[in-house]
Amino acid sequence: MSTTKSQLQRRAFLAVAGSLALAHGLPARAQQGGVGPIRVGGTLPLTGPLAPVGGIHKVAGEVFVDALNKRGGLLGRKLELMLLDDQSQPANTRTLYERLITAEKVDLLMGPYGTSSIIAAMGVAQRFGKLFIQSSLGDPSLAPYDMQFPALPLGPEPRTADTEVLLDAYAGTATPPRTIAFVTSKFPSALDLAKGGQEVAARRGLKVVLSLEYEFGTRDFGGIAARIKDAKPDLLWSGALGLEATQLLDAMKRIDYQPARQFHLFPAPGPTVSNPQAGGLTTLTWFEDHAPFTQNAGAAEFVASYSERAKAAGLSWPHVDYQAAAEFAAWQILEAAATAVGRLDDKAMAAWLRANAVNTVLGTRRFDGRFNSGVADTKVKQAQNGKWVTVWPPKFRPPGAAFVAP
Repeated sequence: MSTTKSQLQRRAFLAVAGSLALAHGLPARAQQGGVGPIRVGGTLPLTGPLAPVGGIHKVAGEVFVDALNKRGGLLGRKLELMLLDDQSQPANTRTLYERLITAEKVDLLMGPYGTSSIIAAMGVAQRFGKLFIQSSLGDPSLAPYDMQFPALPLGPEPRTADTEVLLDAYAGTATPPRTIAFVTSKFPSALDLAKGGQEVAARRGLKVVLSLEYEFGTRDFGGIAARIKDAKPDLLWSGALGLEATQLLDAMKRIDYQPARQFHLFPAPGPTVSNPQAGGLTTLTWFEDHAPFTQNAGAAEFVASYSERAKAAGLSWPHVDYQAAAEFAAWQILEAAATAVGRLDDKAMAAWLRANAVNTVLGTRRFDGRFNSGVADTKVKQAQNGKWVTVWPPKFRPPGAAFVAP
């Protein structure tokens, strides 16, 4: 009798231990039985220099997750986002993605914001063989991992293509620029795009009157503004990120200077467009909250939901632009791959994405070609009367809009 009792107690102990292991350490087994939420892990810069843009991506991701769960979730299970703050530091990003995979044991990954952080996280994803969808890598050549997929349609050669589309836009104006100044952050993607831009300028016969680089995180732009004023470029090409654009605008105002034409690479949309010195300023875009973009898959609903949530979150610019749309599109891509495959299988989902197109708020995304990049679909937008308006190519302008240039 004592032996039988001991065996029963041992079996009961093993059953309880197995249940605890499933609940706390083995989400893959729960996945096989379709139990519990699907946990997606990622980081964003919620503090530090990139925080203004990180907040945009956070709200966009939350909008998608909430909407998907209201529709019944993914593969019949609720989606749960585990989001950590990387503080705008790539070293933090690397450590946090390792934690998400090894300690938190998330089912899937979502990439962070910013080229340096994306590269750091991608290395971790590659080491563990995880599908890695990201929204904002500025230099595709830094992403040789065959299971990474970019939401933003930059194409394989943005280092030259971005400046090509910008100069195409200005070439159609009454007085195209003849001289150009390149002033850029040393942030990896911005620096590479500036160097590629100088190659394009040389091919097109524009004279480069200033080439200046500054440390990422710079806040005092007084000396830089003075250098730009002395150079007197027809066009300022600024590799500004986040709040750097409006800080540079303020610095130029203090010395009573405004370039005849100015372009800023990846500025924080709200603070930049609301700056009194921003009139006529241009930047790149892939989505704005006006026609024809609002006709893309899920775009109208996303624009309405995002604006409401962004206001509640206290964002300075509660409107959808390409930053928010790229984050939302990344989630659409993740949903499409999991739904098509019918299970959470990183390798199978990656194989499906390489062979298929996905309809997103950014339009139809394909992942053929180098770096899984697909075809470039870059546009130019302009600050006009406190609003962003897409001006190039002309077919993406809202009704009645025009490119305002000297």
